[in-house]
Amino acid sequence: MRATMASPDLYRSLADDVVASGSETTAVPTPSTGETLHELPRSSADDVRDAVARARLAQLAWARAGFAERRRVLLRAHDLLLDRRELLLDLVQLESGKTRGQALEEVFQAASVTRYNALAARRVLHGRRRRAGIPLVMTTRVRYRPKGVAGVITPWNYALSLAAMDVMPALAAGCAVVQKADDQGALSILALRRAFVDAGVPEALWAVVAGPADEVGEALTDEADFICFTGSTAVGRRIAEKAGRRLVGASLELGGKNAAIVLDDVDPERAAADIAFGCFSAMGQLCVSMERIYVQRKVAGPFTKALVDRLGSATLGSSLDYGSDFGSLATAAQLDRVQAHLDDALGKGATVLAGGHARPEVGPWFFEPTVLTGVTPEMRVHAEETFGAVASLYLVDSEEEAVLAANASDYGLNASVFTTSPRRARRVAEALEAGSVNINEAYRGSFASVDAPMGGVKSSGVGRRNGPEGLMRFVEPVTISTATGLLQLPRSGREVGLLAEPFMLLARVLRGIRRR
Repeated sequence: MRATMASPDLYRSLADDVVASGSETTAVPTPSTGETLHELPRSSADDVRDAVARARLAQLAWARAGFAERRRVLLRAHDLLLDRRELLLDLVQLESGKTRGQALEEVFQAASVTRYNALAARRVLHGRRRRAGIPLVMTTRVRYRPKGVAGVITPWNYALSLAAMDVMPALAAGCAVVQKADDQGALSILALRRAFVDAGVPEALWAVVAGPADEVGEALTDEADFICFTGSTAVGRRIAEKAGRRLVGASLELGGKNAAIVLDDVDPERAAADIAFGCFSAMGQLCVSMERIYVQRKVAGPFTKALVDRLGSATLGSSLDYGSDFGSLATAAQLDRVQAHLDDALGKGATVLAGGHARPEVGPWFFEPTVLTGVTPEMRVHAEETFGAVASLYLVDSEEEAVLAANASDYGLNASVFTTSPRRARRVAEALEAGSVNINEAYRGSFASVDAPMGGVKSSGVGRRNGPEGLMRFVEPVTISTATGLLQLPRSGREVGLLAEPFMLLARVLRGIRRR
């Protein structure tokens, strides 16, 4: 394991960027050893309000700067992210416990999202003419006004990439950001922010706060003009209720119990390799990873053997290089949750096909990638999101049965289908109730497609990030109509009477020529 580029001095320097007026701190451990990595300052509700007030002032100048200036700054930040990639990779690994390869996904995604929003913002958000209700008599134009201060609440599991997916479009649209970072991912977010500040983003424009959700998170959702939240469905519902009472918008990416369908024409070895990665990337602590595997009976034997062999030969580790296949769970609480779901399932009759044990000799929160069979509805792992190193395998007789089983969930975030037939793939994909569907890939196809919307249906959330839809979250459309003076619109009963028939004739003409 090579020496990290990070150091206690760097941790302290980054932590100093947290908006916190008091001296209270929180000890943040590293999953690789369980020992304290750094001390993170704790913000208060007053700190949040102060950060929002300063961000509002900074946002006025940032919005006036225009698309070209914002593009220049964001593209410079993109280049700094690539220049500092090794440091960012180290911080992501040290905070989350994931492998180097899975940390690389985060850095690549952050750079991609930055580049996309820098280049797309003007095209998506510049004002444009719309057809007027009465041609020639009126002209109509729509412009887009930034909403103001976006409140972004980011979880620990993919802190770098999830921060970028909400913060970058907000900045590109001309908004300011006050972000609540989870303690376990704060250094990665602060290092990301520092690259943007070094590139020219005003410090007050993007503020980072940290601390307990019931104080800091509540204060942020009380103050922000738009709220972005990634996390559990239970918390997302509470945020949605508060946003609704305040009549502000919210974008919520919530829980998932994602299904993978393996049809009977697959190459078992290849499908097993893809499923193993899709289930246990970041040790399953990924909102779009797979927790339910539906396999057609005809291929179940060779596929299951290949999956068990693949997981059995995988390397677990926390080295700061590309030598490990799977990393650690992020916290002691995550280990407890995984163990509780496993114990509940085994106690009610499930069987372990692969894994099933903690690995404290590797690190305090390591757990073997675990696949269960014989899972029944009374078990917690059947319908409840584990968000950890456990997946369940089910046999089905047809693709129709697989689709019905996959859709029989309160969640609908991501799904995947594995088959060599493009026709079958499209048919199954179109029948699945999910915000994104990947064919012959678990999640990276849709996750990396930053020009396409990402989000969930049912209890997996509302709103979309990425693509034009992700930018449109942060603006209010304003319609501006102008009378040309060619014809005076009626202002009295007599004038209306004189123009009534001509207007009805105009409506028929417009319908006849199919004019929108």
